[in-house]
Amino acid sequence: MATRSVKDLECRGKRVLIRVDFNVPLDGGDIVDDRRLKAALPTIETVLRGGGLPILMSHLGRPGGTGPELPYSMRPVAERLQKLLGAAHQVRFVEGACSGEAAATATSAANPGDVILLDNLRFESGEKKNDPVLSASIAALGDAYVDDAFGTAHRAHASMVGVPEAMQDRPRVAGLLLEKEIHYLADVLANPQQPFIAILGGAKVSDKLAAIRNLLPKVDAVMVGGAMAYTFMAARGDGTGSSLVECDMVDMASELLSQAVDASTTLLLPLDHTCAESIGDNVATRTCELGIPPGWMGLDIGPETLADWTTRILQARTVVWNGPVGVFEQRPFDTGTVGLAKALARATHSHRAVTVVGGGETAAAIERAGVADRISHVSTGGGASLRMLEGAELPALASLETQ
Repeated sequence: MATRSVKDLECRGKRVLIRVDFNVPLDGGDIVDDRRLKAALPTIETVLRGGGLPILMSHLGRPGGTGPELPYSMRPVAERLQKLLGAAHQVRFVEGACSGEAAATATSAANPGDVILLDNLRFESGEKKNDPVLSASIAALGDAYVDDAFGTAHRAHASMVGVPEAMQDRPRVAGLLLEKEIHYLADVLANPQQPFIAILGGAKVSDKLAAIRNLLPKVDAVMVGGAMAYTFMAARGDGTGSSLVECDMVDMASELLSQAVDASTTLLLPLDHTCAESIGDNVATRTCELGIPPGWMGLDIGPETLADWTTRILQARTVVWNGPVGVFEQRPFDTGTVGLAKALARATHSHRAVTVVGGGETAAAIERAGVADRISHVSTGGGASLRMLEGAELPALASLETQ
């Protein structure tokens, strides 16, 4: 997917609109995790080094779209960004506005080396509606457009689609973070090194249905874990006890098992399961094989499964993973997910495999395992990364220039 990059952009003297993803978690107005801000710094600094004026825009939380709401102000983001950039650059925050006279005035008053941060895009009802009037108003602020917000690339919102469409006469390129996401989730997966393994987890088959269908003809094996595995087990006639089963998806799971056979792809379900009668601290657990007995629920892959899947991962050259394989937030049901995370890290560094992790929960599990820096790529976008695994086109990418 040959999209032009901010590295190709002549920035000197230009006002550069950058759509970033600063939708960070807040606790009483304090930023809990600033990784998204840090991830955007390389693109911001590229524009600054090139002599351009970065004009940053993002959404934060879920305001009502009827104007400024204090809990969703971008001011805490502006303050943290100022600390990250240091005294060499002044962050000018546009309180309460993401377009119009206030934004234009702040842009006109900026000095070389300044950074403009517009207020929450979702204070405007037209953002989620992709309103052309709002799009044109924001577009008027910039001489060029940079998209560095992969996390919302699957949303046809004004800042992602309408603004670049209103700037057809100006450069529209990918930021460095978005460029990296495209490389791993489009280019690498389009031509993967073999063997190619996909690990899919989470609660529902329905959430991963399109991804499974798209991946089956391309991969050597699909490992299915998490609660969605029990729907496949029910389709196979195995006992599932009290485990979560999507009853309306059992027939579809049966079809997918048949499609895997037709595609000569190995669809792997857990060989054993760590089970309990309930979820909680200090509950009694047991390892179940050949199905799960009544009254018990599967809450993680078992030790035999972890050993088998680890061996297969270490033999792979490309691994993509979306969705935890157990209730990883609750010990001891994090063993399988953390174990697979460590296996991916070993595959990356010891066996030179390309490993790609997507999805918010899976990224959190990678952090919990302490191996985030040993994975080829941990995606910043949950919904967007899943859409790319489905083979779907992301609306935001279609608005950018290609090489």
